[in-house]
Amino acid sequence: MSLNSYLLRSTVVAALGGLLFGFDTAVISGATHALTSVYSLSPTSLGVTVSAALVGTILGAMFAGIPGDRLGRRDSLRIMAVLYMASALGCAFAWGWSSLVFFRFIGGLGIGGSSVLGPMYIAEVSPAKWRGRLVGFFQFNIVSGILLAYLSNYLLGLQGLGGAEWRWKLGISALPALLFFVMLFGIPRSPRWLVRMNRVPEARKVLESIGAENVEAELQDIVASIDAAHGHGRESLFSWKYRMPIFLAVSIGMFNQFAGINAILYYLNDIFAKAGFSKVSGDLQAVAIGATNLLFTILAMSVIDKFGRKTLLLIGAVGTAVCQAGVAYTFFSGRHQDVLVWLLIGFIAFFAFSQGAVIWVYLAEVFPNRVRASGQSLGSLTHWLMNALISGVFPVLAARSGGAPFVFFSAMMVLQFFVVLLWYPETKGVSLEAMQKKLGIA
Repeated sequence: MSLNSYLLRSTVVAALGGLLFGFDTAVISGATHALTSVYSLSPTSLGVTVSAALVGTILGAMFAGIPGDRLGRRDSLRIMAVLYMASALGCAFAWGWSSLVFFRFIGGLGIGGSSVLGPMYIAEVSPAKWRGRLVGFFQFNIVSGILLAYLSNYLLGLQGLGGAEWRWKLGISALPALLFFVMLFGIPRSPRWLVRMNRVPEARKVLESIGAENVEAELQDIVASIDAAHGHGRESLFSWKYRMPIFLAVSIGMFNQFAGINAILYYLNDIFAKAGFSKVSGDLQAVAIGATNLLFTILAMSVIDKFGRKTLLLIGAVGTAVCQAGVAYTFFSGRHQDVLVWLLIGFIAFFAFSQGAVIWVYLAEVFPNRVRASGQSLGSLTHWLMNALISGVFPVLAARSGGAPFVFFSAMMVLQFFVVLLWYPETKGVSLEAMQKKLGIA
């Protein structure tokens, strides 16, 4: 199977959810100082403000599999686009702290749903030999959105918008959300979802349109793996035979957040402020970190189908552990603040090259067609639960001891190295149907 224009367009459009995911994830970092001042927020209430979106994200990830199975992956992504638009406009015109928290919650629903539906859709339309790079494009868009958020915060911060600056920062993403919604009308449904719904002729047409080399053989593999004709298309995820993919999904979701990535992205400006950087220089340093994230994601995408997912995870675990230990030392010693930005850039580089590029690919690969939506929801749910927990307590812990959270992050990456080394299977170049057999799932 080769890449054709229809397959590429479908991938690009589905991955736009990742762009909004990244933008909404990082844009809050440029508004935390203003929001603290406007609403007189304590460290705890600031944590609530930031993690409100994460509560929505948890619920979005938890329940995205339901519309994903009933309405299809593509149509469910349209719902996510509407949620993104509502959140951006609601935050821009928020009339108080409670309304701001509510609309951040709405945005979180979109982020959580996109983290399940976007990678799953791309994986289900991608050939095995290209799947890592195509699903990786979702992560590419996430980090592009993060960089765009940092750049947007920096540029808006130079416009002299005064008290309305934070409203512009949080509201501007309504424009790409509208574009995402419109473009979703130009891509096909997932052929694997169509087979699951016993719409095999439609699935055949989609496989033909996206350039499958042997349509009938691939279609029969999908039909056999789902076995909808005998009632297996709607199996429950929580059965003993799915224990290995459940372990892989839950563990990779946990370790992704135990690295400390989103705590750093959300509170990047506050971290720089604690180290003595000014507001504008902090915004500019954030742009450099966002650019590093993008560069190393591109590098990872170029080698993920060659080196494999497991190798990238092992390299990243070592690099992120060292960098986080360095950040902890900087805060505990009160010295070498000049190297803080380089340690954070190093951390971002290793994370982007490993976990950042791998997680959404891996989650989309390890579950069989029968339970992929619910399985991917479980993995994303774990990711976002840990995200909400860590991001909610990070400002409190950091206020007491700037270095303590980074010691924890470093230790977790050491643990991840050994878990991946001992138990993670390699998935590169394996079709979704063959992966089901590789894991011993009947």
